[in-house]
Amino acid sequence: MTEFGPLISTSELAANLGQFKIIDGSWRMPGNGNAIEHYNEEHIPGAVFFDIDKIAYQETDLPHMLPPPGQFAEGVGALGITAHDTIVIYDEAGIFSAARVWWSFRAMGHQNIAVLDGGLPKWKRENNPVTDQKTEITPAEYQPTPTPARYAFASDVRDALGAGVAVVDARPADRFAARAPEPRPGLRSGHMPGALNLPTSAVVDANTGQMRPPEEIRSAFSALGVDPEARVITSCGSGVTAAILSLALETIGARNHAVYDGSWAEWGDEKNDEQLFPVVD
Repeated sequence: MTEFGPLISTSELAANLGQFKIIDGSWRMPGNGNAIEHYNEEHIPGAVFFDIDKIAYQETDLPHMLPPPGQFAEGVGALGITAHDTIVIYDEAGIFSAARVWWSFRAMGHQNIAVLDGGLPKWKRENNPVTDQKTEITPAEYQPTPTPARYAFASDVRDALGAGVAVVDARPADRFAARAPEPRPGLRSGHMPGALNLPTSAVVDANTGQMRPPEEIRSAFSALGVDPEARVITSCGSGVTAAILSLALETIGARNHAVYDGSWAEWGDEKNDEQLFPVVD
C-alpha cells in the first residue's frame, strides 16, 4: 500500500477492519486516571494499547520523551507490530494523544500509518463495534529507521528562533501569555521569545474531534505569518499537542516540520539557566 495516511475515516476503517494493525494511543493528563483502564473496558476489535509513558526514554525527568530506537523497537515489537505493517491509531478523545503516537512512529521512519479522524467517540457514534476482549499478541521484530528531521532538541529550537524559523506553540493562549499557570509544578509561565501561538482548537474541531478542513488549517498558519511549506518546529507542554499541529501540517501536504520533544516541560523548567532558556510573557 502506498500513500496511506495521515488520516483515515471511520467509514474506511470499518470497511477494512482486518487489514490494519490498530493501536489505542489514549493518554490522560496526570491526575485524570489511566487511559488503559478505559481500553480494558472497550476498544476497537484487534487494537493494542500503546502507553506513551512506558514506551519512552526512562532516564530523564521529562515526561514521555521519545526513546532510543532500540528501546522503541522493543516496546513496539512486544505489541506485535513490524515496520512493514499498515497502522491505524486512535484515542478516546478524538484527535489528541493519537497524534503523539503517530509522530513517534514517523520519527522512527514508519511510512504507512494514519490517525483515525474523530477517534473512538466518532467510531462509537456511528455504532461501530467495540469490545472488552483481550487482543491476542504475537511478539514481532520491529526495525526502526530513525528520521532526525522529525524531532527537535532545545539547541535546534534556539537556532530556529535565532534564524527566524517558525516555532509554533500549541498551548492554550492563556498559558502561552502567562495569564494562566502551568499544570505541572516547577515550570515558569510564558513562552519562548519569538515563538508563535496556535492552540489545537485552530486545527481540530472540539465538537467532533475531527481535523478541520485543509483550507482552515492553512488559514490558521497563514494568519500567524507561517509558511507551512517552510521549516516549522511545533511545541506545547510536553510534546503531545505539538504533535497535533505536526499532524495538521501533514494533512495539508507540508512535510518540513518537527516536534520539540522536550517542549515547555524542558524549556520552562524553573531550574534552567535563563540565558539558555529565556522566557517572556
